[in-house]
Amino acid sequence: MRYLRYSYVTLALFLATILLAPVQILCLWRGWPLARKLPRYWHMVACFVLGIRIHVHGAPDKRRPLLLSSNHTSWLDIVVLGRVADLAFIAKSEVRDWPVFGLFARLQNSVFIERADRRGTGDQVNSIAERLVGEEIIVLFPEGTTSDGNRLLPLKYSLFGAASSAVPFSPTGRVYVQPVAVAYTGIGGLPMGRALRPVIAWPGDVEMLPSLAGVIRAGSFDIDVCFGESVEFTAETKRKQAAAEIEARMRDLLSERLRGR
Repeated sequence: MRYLRYSYVTLALFLATILLAPVQILCLWRGWPLARKLPRYWHMVACFVLGIRIHVHGAPDKRRPLLLSSNHTSWLDIVVLGRVADLAFIAKSEVRDWPVFGLFARLQNSVFIERADRRGTGDQVNSIAERLVGEEIIVLFPEGTTSDGNRLLPLKYSLFGAASSAVPFSPTGRVYVQPVAVAYTGIGGLPMGRALRPVIAWPGDVEMLPSLAGVIRAGSFDIDVCFGESVEFTAETKRKQAAAEIEARMRDLLSERLRGR
């Protein structure tokens, strides 16, 4: 049965990719708005075949420009968030060259940043700011790495520079940064406690395919996505203080959901 499930998931994702990828490539090339919406259909298929049940609390802020600040546990975070809304993601530059995952990141029209390139930091931040002002919803994982799913790691406040840079170009002089918590709360129909969250976690030393195999073996997951109250960035906003407030709200959202509240 396990091998049948592997085959079923692999075939479904392969077919979804073969059908949607050429259309998405054309949309990206032509600059059509459909390019923002099409990846969501792939994520719908992925969530269905992987047995992912998403429980959404709150909703993305309707105001623009909007940057979502989410915790990061697994590659599944992208599938889950991509299922909930039409989004683009900020990713480190090396992701672009990863097998399979790099292709999906490019098709999602991700924003790739080179963290070691300090000279090019301004251009990278401006690129994100342009996308935000263009009314795209961009997702930032400000922890800078993945956690074990039981806690929020300290945030890298410098990554919120994109929000500050977008302020002068915003028609309202404001950019909204909304805290988001992705909490893995169930596995196989049972509550997922601290001991089981490493099943879903994706540390940097684990390859993509073994991680995917583990997710397939688990059978099903319950995942809570919590949207908090946005923090406004204006010309007068002090980035460190605003980032600290975002971090506090993210931590509260995650801890409350993991405790079942």
